[in-house]
Parts: sequence; structure tokens; C-alpha cells
Amino acid sequence: MRALSVLPAMIALSACAVVPSVEGPPRAPPPATPPAPVTQSPPEPAWPTPPVRVGAEAVSARDAGLYPGPDIGALLASAGYDTVREGEADAARRSFIESCPALLSRSDSSGIAADWTRACAAAPGYAGSASRFFREFFETAIVGGNDGFVTGYFEPRIAGVRNRQPGFDVPVYGMPTDLVRQSDYAGGGRAPLGRYEDGRFVPYFERAEIVAGALDGRAPVIAWAADAIDFFFLQIQGSGQLIAPDGSVLRIGYAGQNGRGYTAIGRTLRERGVFAPGEATMQGIVDWLRANPGEADAIMNENQSWVFFRELTGDGPLGALGVPVRPRVSVAADPRFTPLGAPVWIDAANDRADGLWIAQDTGGAIKGAGRFDTFWGAGEMAKATAGAMSSEARTLLLLPKGTLARIAPR
Repeated sequence: MRALSVLPAMIALSACAVVPSVEGPPRAPPPATPPAPVTQSPPEPAWPTPPVRVGAEAVSARDAGLYPGPDIGALLASAGYDTVREGEADAARRSFIESCPALLSRSDSSGIAADWTRACAAAPGYAGSASRFFREFFETAIVGGNDGFVTGYFEPRIAGVRNRQPGFDVPVYGMPTDLVRQSDYAGGGRAPLGRYEDGRFVPYFERAEIVAGALDGRAPVIAWAADAIDFFFLQIQGSGQLIAPDGSVLRIGYAGQNGRGYTAIGRTLRERGVFAPGEATMQGIVDWLRANPGEADAIMNENQSWVFFRELTGDGPLGALGVPVRPRVSVAADPRFTPLGAPVWIDAANDRADGLWIAQDTGGAIKGAGRFDTFWGAGEMAKATAGAMSSEARTLLLLPKGTLARIAPR
């Protein structure tokens, strides 16, 4: 705030004090204006407690159980979506519209089989407010339970070039030619990713092998990054911008993954006593890796997952639905429990994540009914917000009205 000059005001007040009034006795001061009433949002509606489920780990929303959640209208009102957050509701409605073509056509692995046709048809030309749109067409559902967990991701900007040059030696691989799904897989679920070696299906190369050059001649190199640690974290985010020395920007997005499991190296460092619980922030991990170059490669290789990229030409990073993800609107989810394109509601210990989101992306570490990864955009503010987002949460899935009555809890 800029400082105000008080000297002229003090002089004026002094003059008023010494000049006598010639207008007669002083007038009574006008009556005080009563303060404007303070408007408060309605209290948040109660969240039902779903029954405890016992048995094998659920593999879909239908298997986990769906139970009625709080009233959607009361929920929106209590969070201020009728007033100060109406803009957020409209942003969510627009992202929902972008998601509808995929939502209506893609295979749904959640087991819900909801009918999105009416909501998708109404959304583009809806005459009322965005918050009213969500009230009119949706109901809330608790999937499995209220034990969710929320993290954040962003679009990193790191040094990189399209063609290799001195100082840019970290390859950014496109999809390998020999990465396939097992053709004779007889198990449950989707066939695993891997490759064929002498006619035998084997797991695909893990991170340590790829860093050592296993992909030479097997995958195209679409760009070159300057720093292996920066690129490691870009892979975790799944998309990013490569900034060349001349300022040109190459935007890259997720094209595929090697089929190997994801390991959070922050957890690895906590288990080794490097960080206490709650201290393993993204920036803290980066600082430790840079301060310990002799151990950095081995720690990063603990995460066997490797992400492949493709060049993007649109106005933002693309999520798993093939539409741009939007800051403070898009969230990554597990499609077994959340149909991609569906609205979700988050009530997190970190209040910045609270409210309405649209599930438009997935992630290797995003597993489970209440597991969500919130997107915050690009730049340093987005990086700081996403890096600090690690929070327990209650979560809801928004479904077309009448869905829960059609599929009673199992």
C-alpha cells in the first residue's frame, strides 16, 4: 500500500481549530448510518456417513458402493457459488461442455453407466446461472467412503530445445515403436504394457535402463532438456513447456507411459530419514537432489515409471480426455471410480482445493475413489500452490439426477 501524505490534512485541521464560527451555534452531527448487514453463507449441509464396506479391494465405483451425498443446492450455497464464486461455477460449466463429447462416447470403467445426455445437451445454451445449472441437473454421491486425498499439479516451464545443442543433453522421448500391450493376456482388467523379446512378452524398460540408453533406436527424440532433475519433475506433472535460449516455447504433453509402477521419491526419502513427515515438499526434494548429486540419479531411478511425450499446439496442456485442462477447474482422477468428464466436489483440509472441479485427466499415482490431483496452471505461483497441495479430503461425485435411484447401493 502506498503511504499517504498527512501534512496537508494536519494543517487544514489546525486552521479549522483556530477560526471561530460565524454561522451561529454548531449544528448537531448527522445521525450515524447503521452498518450494512453482514451476509453470511448458509451453513454447510451435513455429510452422510456411508456404511463400512468389508471385503476385497474395490475395482470400480459400483463395486465400492455409491451413496447419496449432501444436497447439491445447499452445498453450492454454503460455498458461495451463488455469489462470489459464480465465476468458478461458470468456468466449471464451460469445462464440462468441452468434456461432453468424450464423456458421451468413451468407455466408462466405473460401472455406473450414467446417462449424461440431458446435462450435456442443456449446458451450452443454458439460460440461468452456472450454479443453477449444476443444481438443476446433478445430485451428489459418496463413492466408497469419505477418506479422500488431494494433491496438486502444474505445467512446469524448464529449459529445453527442439534440436540438440551444447548444454541440452537430456532426451525427451516420444512413444517407442516396440511398446505394446500383451496380445495373449488372459487375466482380468486391461492387458499389461511391455515388449516382445524373442517371441516372449517381458516388462518394458524401467527408468534406470532408459537413462542408460535402452531406448536408443527404439523411440523418437522430440526435444532435449537441459537438466535431468527439472525433466524428472516435468514427467511427474505429465506436461510442460520447454523454453529455448531465444525465448521460443515448445509445449509437450503426455503420450504414454512405460507400464512400470510409480514410486513417490518423497516417500523414499522419508523412509530413509532424510525428511520428517510433512517436510518432503516438491521444492525440498529438488533442493536435496541438487545438494546430493552423487545420490540423485539413484533416488530418481527408484521411480521405475517413465513418461513419453508428444508436441502440443493448442492453448493448454491436454488431459486424458484430449481437451485442455484449466487452472482451478480441472482435476485428475481414477477413471475406475470417477467417469472422466464428470464434475466432482472436494472438501479438503487445505481450503484452496475446496469446491467444484471437472475430472479431465488421469495420473500414474492417482489411484482410488477419493484420490484427486488438482491442476493450477503454469508459472511460479502455480508451482508453489501445487507443491504445497497435499491434503486429506472428503470428496463427492456429481451424477445426473436420478442415477442413484436407478443403481441402488450394493
